[in-house]
Amino acid sequence: MKGISTSLSGSENNLVSLTKSPAFVKIMGFSFLCLSLFIILRSFSSDITTVSNPTTPSLAFSMSFTSTPTAGDNPYPPPSAAAAVPKLRQPGMERTGIVDENGAMTTEFVVGDFDEEVIDSVVDEKNGSDENGGVLRGKIGKFKVCDERMRDYIPCLDNMEGILERHCPPKGKGLDCLVPWPKGYKLRITWPKSRDEALLLKSSSFKQIWLSNVARTPFAKGKAGNKWVVRKGDKYIFPGDMTQFSQGVNQYLDQISKMVPEIAFGQRTRVVMDISCGIASFGAYLMDHNVSTLSIATKDVHNNQIQFALERGVPAMFAAFTTHRLLYPSQAFDMIHCSRCSINWTRDDGILLLEVNRMLRAGGYFIWAAEPVHKHEENLFAPFKEMEDLTRRLCWELLKKEGDIYIWRKPLNNSCYLSRAPAVQPSLCSAGDDPDNVWNVNLTKCITQLPENGYGANVTAWPARLHSPSDRLFSIKMDAELSRREIYKAESNFWYAVIKGYIGAFRWEKLNLRNVLDMRAVYGGFAAALHDFNFDCWVMNVVPISGHNTLPVLYDRGFIGVMHDWCEPFDTYPRTYDLVHAAALFSVEKNRCNATTIMLEIDRILRPGGRVYIRDTTPVIEELIEIVQALGWVSFKYDSSEGPHSNWKLLIGEKRL
Repeated sequence: MKGISTSLSGSENNLVSLTKSPAFVKIMGFSFLCLSLFIILRSFSSDITTVSNPTTPSLAFSMSFTSTPTAGDNPYPPPSAAAAVPKLRQPGMERTGIVDENGAMTTEFVVGDFDEEVIDSVVDEKNGSDENGGVLRGKIGKFKVCDERMRDYIPCLDNMEGILERHCPPKGKGLDCLVPWPKGYKLRITWPKSRDEALLLKSSSFKQIWLSNVARTPFAKGKAGNKWVVRKGDKYIFPGDMTQFSQGVNQYLDQISKMVPEIAFGQRTRVVMDISCGIASFGAYLMDHNVSTLSIATKDVHNNQIQFALERGVPAMFAAFTTHRLLYPSQAFDMIHCSRCSINWTRDDGILLLEVNRMLRAGGYFIWAAEPVHKHEENLFAPFKEMEDLTRRLCWELLKKEGDIYIWRKPLNNSCYLSRAPAVQPSLCSAGDDPDNVWNVNLTKCITQLPENGYGANVTAWPARLHSPSDRLFSIKMDAELSRREIYKAESNFWYAVIKGYIGAFRWEKLNLRNVLDMRAVYGGFAAALHDFNFDCWVMNVVPISGHNTLPVLYDRGFIGVMHDWCEPFDTYPRTYDLVHAAALFSVEKNRCNATTIMLEIDRILRPGGRVYIRDTTPVIEELIEIVQALGWVSFKYDSSEGPHSNWKLLIGEKRL
């Protein structure tokens, strides 16, 4: 035992001496450091969630559920038990902006994909609980439903003053309830389905809507059964043989093309305004020619023509030629059409036709199909002579007259105006007049001058103009003088990648989109992406008055749009849009408008069954979640492409029928 004890004592002495040696201390310290780094890296990497391939444009939205849908309602089913674990972000930084590592502008950058497994894995369709098992509830109560009589309420127009001139409710008197939809309301008849049925009925632009979805106004009752609208069971159908097109719309369009072949629908002529549009059959038929037509009409107490147009899926909105400029920029429309629109263009020194001149693109066409006058009614020819005299003083060229159809062309530059005698009226507007300033601007009795640099007249033909940066980019009053084209292209690339992600993750191809609203369109990249992915829809692009006026660029691109103040209601019927999109809108407007006011307006104009996509900062999204739940929508919240620690989030709201 003594030997053993002595041996152990020796070993202990050797161990003590070893642990005190400098080499041992270094080895242990290095080992401890490696172990610490391993633990830290393991802990950090467990919190990272991204997409599988870092070389693919990415928009990895991980999802947290923010409402309590009923069982079986969840559109994003949970994954199988064998769902793969999301791959971690690979080493090597990727550029995610529009400025490269040298500080130069670029149009190539990473946005991101959606990982459907990550999205699906956090949805609990049974009880709508969060990851900790708690049920998610809003902090405010539900909004009440408005009186049944308000089902077609348009806040700024449904009053006697608003019928003649737009008057919105004063602050504090706006909408505070949910506008109800009609009893028996049904999801709209999808555009492709109605078009396919049209072929069987030998009517290429045949459209149909549910009888229960439109107001039972004198228009609906009076027009049903004639050539405008035909009632068939529980539907209204639109044969196209309308009063002002006695031989049908297609024959009318063929006649125009033969009169002036240079109009070239779908190539040179891409964006059209149809004034006093009836039920918008003119615009509906032009869709077959790749023409985007904005149909406008006044609001009055006797009809709901615009509601018929929107329910059909045709671009339309309220607009009236009164005392203010219409909310469209100068040189917006390649063609403006007026068929028996009952407007006296020559009254008050031609002030209304001067407004048409402002909106008409240089070299664009004005088509006037007047009320027919018979030879024995010589006294009724005076308005035609007055119209010809006024258009001559406007330097419009009368290209063709055939029957009751007149086609004029606006000049390409100011040379004709400058060569007129000084006393000729109307005079040119002053050099300080901004023809693109349209919000609450009075009409003036002067001719809008065309830019000396040719901006507006030099757009390319469709479809090349869709992705060709417009020269009018440089007419926008904003910073970044030298990088505007790069910003324009970068915005298009960004939204292309985003929509690609939406298609993959949210199955957009199954949404049957038709009427779409972009509440903050900027350069129209969102609408361009929808077109590039062949969505059979149209987009109303809105430029808020609180930002830069990019409307001229949108029209040069081949889209329609309008300027608007989102602190006020939008001039359209309830249940207009299938999809409402808002990117950074609430952050921009938070110091001007109450978010609840805007959300109530979105609910008013969103169709039952429609969806809202809102991309904004985290504090804004958290506030909107409570409002969305009070509206009764089903909502979903996602992280942005930058990950869970980014300040940007995506909120999706569904207004279910």
